[in-house]
Amino acid sequence: MNLVIDRGNTQVKFGIFDQRQIIHSDYSDFLDKQTVKSINTQFNISKVIISTVVSERHDELLGNLSDIDTTPIILNANTPLPFEWQYETKSTIGLDRLAAVAGAISLYPNTNLLVIDAGTAITYELVNQSNVFLGGNISPGMSMRYKALNHFTSKLPLLNQDPNQKLIGQSTDEAIRAGVQNGIKYEIDGLIDELNAQYKQLKTIITGGDADFFARKLKNPIFVHPNLVLIGLNRILEYNAQYI
Repeated sequence: MNLVIDRGNTQVKFGIFDQRQIIHSDYSDFLDKQTVKSINTQFNISKVIISTVVSERHDELLGNLSDIDTTPIILNANTPLPFEWQYETKSTIGLDRLAAVAGAISLYPNTNLLVIDAGTAITYELVNQSNVFLGGNISPGMSMRYKALNHFTSKLPLLNQDPNQKLIGQSTDEAIRAGVQNGIKYEIDGLIDELNAQYKQLKTIITGGDADFFARKLKNPIFVHPNLVLIGLNRILEYNAQYI
C-alpha cells in the first residue's frame, strides 16, 4: 500500500493507494505519530511520498513517519516525473502543481488538458496531447480576494462566499460577492474559451476546495476530481519505484 501526503497552505490531505487505486482519503491539520501508526497498522504501508508547500514542522512529520519501514520520497523539482515539462523556473514551481499535472495525465493520457486547482490560489496548468506540461497561470483564490478587499481598504467588510449571488449587487455586500465570484467565473471561462480555440478537444479538470462551487457556475463543461493531487502524487511515487 502507498501513503501519499499533500501538505497545503491550510491542511494536510493524505490518501492510501493499492497500486493506482485509491482506497481511502482524509485530511487533518497535521499527521501526528499516533495517526501515522494507526494508518500503518490498518494498511501496512510500503511506500510513501510527501509534497509540501510549507516548511514548518517538516522534520517533525518525517519523525512521525519513521515507524514505516521505507524512506519517503520528498517531491522536489529534481524528482523524476512521468511527463515532460517546459518551465523556465523549475526550482520555484509549486509541487502541488506538478502533482495535479501528473494526476490529470494519469486519468486522461494523450489529451489536451487544462488543469485547474481552485484553492488558496487558483492555478492553471496546460498539457498538450503529447503529455507535455507547457506552463500555466496563478491568480488569487476566492478567499484571498475577499481578504484582500477587506485588508487593503478602510471600510469594506470581510465576507464569505454565497452560491446564490446575483450578477449585479444591490448592496455593498452583494457588490463584493458579485465582483469576487463572478470575476473568477469569467476568468476561468475566458481562459477555457481562449485555449479551446488553440487546442482541439481540450478537456478541463478542476480540483481544490472551491472546485464544486465554480464547476456548477461555469458555462464550459468541466470535470471535477477532488483527489487529483493525491492521484498525481501516487503516480509519481509509482514511477519512482523503478529507481529505488
